[in-house]
Amino acid sequence: MIRLRDTKHQNTAGFLGSAIRVAEFYGFVPLENALKNSATPGARKLLPIQKVENEISYARREERALTSVARRAAQCARGAIPETGAHLFWRTNQGSPSDQSISLELHVVGARGAIAEALLLIVASAIAEESGLPPRVLSINNIGSMESSNRFVRDVGTYLRKHIDTISPTLRPRAATDPLGTLVQLIERGHPAIGRAPQAMEYLTEDERRRFWELLEYLEMAGLSYELSPHILGSRDCWAHALYELSMTDQETNSRIPIAFGGRYDPLASRFGGSVGAATISITCEVRGKTRFKRDALGIPAIYFAHLGVEARRGSLKALELLRHAEIPVYHSLCFEKIGDQMAQAKALAAPYVLIMGYKEATENTIMVREAATNSQESIPLLELPGYLKRRRVGNSRSGIAA
Repeated sequence: MIRLRDTKHQNTAGFLGSAIRVAEFYGFVPLENALKNSATPGARKLLPIQKVENEISYARREERALTSVARRAAQCARGAIPETGAHLFWRTNQGSPSDQSISLELHVVGARGAIAEALLLIVASAIAEESGLPPRVLSINNIGSMESSNRFVRDVGTYLRKHIDTISPTLRPRAATDPLGTLVQLIERGHPAIGRAPQAMEYLTEDERRRFWELLEYLEMAGLSYELSPHILGSRDCWAHALYELSMTDQETNSRIPIAFGGRYDPLASRFGGSVGAATISITCEVRGKTRFKRDALGIPAIYFAHLGVEARRGSLKALELLRHAEIPVYHSLCFEKIGDQMAQAKALAAPYVLIMGYKEATENTIMVREAATNSQESIPLLELPGYLKRRRVGNSRSGIAA
């Protein structure tokens, strides 16, 4: 959990306002907006939350709170949002009165590629940086698909049976029915046997490994350092593929303080109907002082950012962060695969300028700036882009919105 004394903010409202400003630059909208935009007349009713909860073995306390939003994510997935190729939304979730915390959840729904997890991690890192937090550690694990995680859990069960005498009597019954949940509990307690336990990444198929490396390549292109950690785990009923945790180091005790957790929750969202691609990250902050925050309305961007190919999509992440620091709002469709769909959307949005990054631009650190009115275009070095746009007065004003 983020301690406000480690940030530049005096109260929780200050942190949330800053965090949401970063998230909305990247295209995240309030959950209520996403639900309104995805309303589908005549759609069949979703399963009740209680029915799904009764079928799940939760391994982490964060997972139960995720169930309700997974149902709403499935609801969002029923309506397509052409502007982004996916639904990007945020919501706040108040913790229990005892822990005095509030979480900002970011979700990407409808995108199955690794770009969804990469985008979430980049935005969470930008939020932490904007808040003045000290250097963070990003820990990542991968539990693969149901098939590969079945093999992993089977071997975890065998391993726990061999060490059952070292497990506390209160936890032993769970080891027989929920090996993965038991292992999560042992990791949280620092049990000495966890160092030799099976590791999920050893069970990945070749396709799953390629998918995982794609995510890591996105992070490297964005300049985010990370470590691979077998101890970032969660229930297979909730998660698949990547799981991650963002933590900071306590300067006094030299211990790690987790501040964010998330992953791809396709299995949980799909329980409410259909095949749903969904990923999240939840950033938790202590409650202190005011919690009612003000949103900064970015207005209507004058720029649409389009990419052509995988290499360009990786380079886009760096370019978008450059524009965020320059406070130049922009539309983007990172979750789209085809350039034709992006250009059609740029036309529908009537954006005066279109930024285009292809393979050539990505490798040369440049970007093509096209003016829609004249169809003229110019190649600009990426680092010079903010100054180029500001000289042409591309941008808009902000106004506060109470939340």
